[in-house]
Amino acid sequence: MSRIGRKPIPLPKGVTVTVLDSEVTVKGAKGTLQFRTLPNIQVAVEDSQVLVTRANDDKPVRAAHGMTRAILNNMVVGVSQGFEKQLEIIGVGYRAQMQGKKLVLSLGFSHPVEVDPPAGIELAADGPTKIAVRGVDRQQVGQMAAIIRGYRPPEPYKGKGIRYVGEYVIRKAGKAGSK
Repeated sequence: MSRIGRKPIPLPKGVTVTVLDSEVTVKGAKGTLQFRTLPNIQVAVEDSQVLVTRANDDKPVRAAHGMTRAILNNMVVGVSQGFEKQLEIIGVGYRAQMQGKKLVLSLGFSHPVEVDPPAGIELAADGPTKIAVRGVDRQQVGQMAAIIRGYRPPEPYKGKGIRYVGEYVIRKAGKAGSK
């Protein structure tokens, strides 16, 4: 039995989970998320907790058991607390600013890079070198942060670029020079 899959998901106050056939809907203070489970995975709500069970011990069903529980747990956390990824910009002349809901990045290109957030994602420029990506869907928040980081990933010689807060960039030695 999957160690992760058999753990019950506690429901905080204000979060409701409804299960109709294979469609699971999680509602909370920050929003609503939906998920469709695989055919051999059952989801039940009992005593303010969510239980995920599986029909048999086939390998794909065992793999989906823990994954389904983790996704549902992320949905419960997302609609109650939300998720956030912090990015920082390092480099002379590199900066970020907000124009309405758009994030405008100056990253040394001949043009500014404009990032339009998808529905459910909120972008914020906390100062000229700090970016925050917030939302209720963990996958969308991580994907949007990866897209922003992808515009100018940190380079290994000077470390310039966009990186996650706390990310360690392995630095390379430059040219050795002549003798």
